[in-house]
Amino acid sequence: MPSTKRDSAGIGRRLVAALTEACETAKAEISGFEWLTHEVNYAAFPQSLRVIWVFDTRSNKEQALAKGEDQRMRELTGTALSDAGVDLPLLHRCVGFDSEEECRLEHGGNWRLRLAKRGNY
Repeated sequence: MPSTKRDSAGIGRRLVAALTEACETAKAEISGFEWLTHEVNYAAFPQSLRVIWVFDTRSNKEQALAKGEDQRMRELTGTALSDAGVDLPLLHRCVGFDSEEECRLEHGGNWRLRLAKRGNY
């Protein structure tokens, strides 16, 4: 857990930079992948960290998962966290997958609401 707001801000900046690089890599490699986001409560860091990989459609998400591309996204997440100086031994617990289509259908396209209601992925 970061000891100060300054520590949290530094970790946050490193996370954003590293996850942005992971996102750009995945966009070039994985069909239908569009973007990712992360959520964290620094009072419970790093256990509270969640990284959500978002596809354009449910079908593209399901195809990517069926082809095992979730392993590549977990690998990219692990590399990003390592690059940001974050040690998270149970990486599989913090990575989730979603789609724009599902958000539109279930939450009217409101990602803030969707993420709040979904909890753990």
